[in-house]
Amino acid sequence: MNSRERLKKAAEELQKKGVPDPEYDSGILLAEVTGIPYLELRMGVENVPDGSQEAAFEKLLARRGAREPLQYILGNVTFLGIPFRVSPGVLIPRPETELLAEWAISEMRDAAEPEILDLCCGTGCLGLSLGKRLPGARVTLTDLSPDAVRLAKENAEKQGVACDIRQGDLFEPCEERRFDCILSNPPYIPSGICEDLQPEVLREPRLALDGGPDGLEFYRRIAGDAPRHLKPGGLLFLEVGDGEARAVRELLAEQGAEETEIRKDYSGIERMMCGRYRRTGEACLKN
Repeated sequence: MNSRERLKKAAEELQKKGVPDPEYDSGILLAEVTGIPYLELRMGVENVPDGSQEAAFEKLLARRGAREPLQYILGNVTFLGIPFRVSPGVLIPRPETELLAEWAISEMRDAAEPEILDLCCGTGCLGLSLGKRLPGARVTLTDLSPDAVRLAKENAEKQGVACDIRQGDLFEPCEERRFDCILSNPPYIPSGICEDLQPEVLREPRLALDGGPDGLEFYRRIAGDAPRHLKPGGLLFLEVGDGEARAVRELLAEQGAEETEIRKDYSGIERMMCGRYRRTGEACLKN
């Protein structure tokens, strides 16, 4: 059986298990075990997996058929063209989050040695991407999860990004420090619908998904504390859940954001937000 025929059979197996994109996933997994590019495998009547490759492929297919996320199986994901290691216990970066990183990079490109904070950092993809793309940036990452902190440190070392990575709840590890730019992709799924998510998403940590009864718990906390941790003129970038953007905008405005902007993701969902704070600290909160 050549690779094209094997992929057809594998895709049929995954489809029966309800895997959303069985053709793509089977191709990526066979490429992983053979070292042959995905597109070449799809076209290659000359490519025939050997016995050891077939056995390895079967094991990976079984894991994917059990709805283990493809990224956890591969152990990596590409974010803004940068390879990041991923592992169970840490949220998998999404393509939509790349748009938030690109927005922040464009806004901070002309800043001299900007101080950047990535809250709820997970793999570190947001903060480390800015560290890679903004020469002189001084990056701090925080996360409550010990697994996330360990993985972020591994990714920082792999990418050669010097940064400060701390474990703790939101701003707690930052003490009285202030930043030019704060980014966060916090938990934002309402608690009541967490159990109804796609099986793959249920394999990800509940800690990184559950945003409280209305999904806004972390935004309230971030909006309330951000002014004390931003320099005058500082920017706060947030990813938000579907239908939450307007409510989050109100939270930021109530807590001193003088300008807010909402942008849409690839699907037309209002997914990203930026708040600008011309005055910060107590002066911001009193007005």
